[in-house]
Amino acid sequence: MLATMEAEMVRGIKFVGIPVGDQDAALKFYTESLGLKVVTDQPFTEKQRWIELMIPGADTGIALFTPEGHEKRIGEFPSISFWCEDVFATADALKKKGVEFTKEPAAESWGSAAVFKDPDGNQFVLSSNGRKKQGAGT
Repeated sequence: MLATMEAEMVRGIKFVGIPVGDQDAALKFYTESLGLKVVTDQPFTEKQRWIELMIPGADTGIALFTPEGHEKRIGEFPSISFWCEDVFATADALKKKGVEFTKEPAAESWGSAAVFKDPDGNQFVLSSNGRKKQGAGT
């Protein structure tokens, strides 16, 4: 009975959609700059492909897709937060790959955070649970 109950429960989030205007530019950014891997890249509608990416080592991925009628969401601030071990080191590495940050890494009472944006202007939080002080090294 327990196995049946577990099978009927929601087990996680498969992917989160990110609205993008240029799927090729977005695909290049998310794979080359952020290091995500392509799971699916196939035709979906006349105008768009279904592009699903996985985050190495994570159960949740992202889909680079804008549903028809939702184009105004491109360039917004989706409520998505990526996490890493060290926000300061990761932000430094991403900047070297050309990623633009709109909020520099800062130590907060709950951990560290920064905000970066993709080529469409979508902004995302990059956070870690550990508290690192700016300039503290590793």
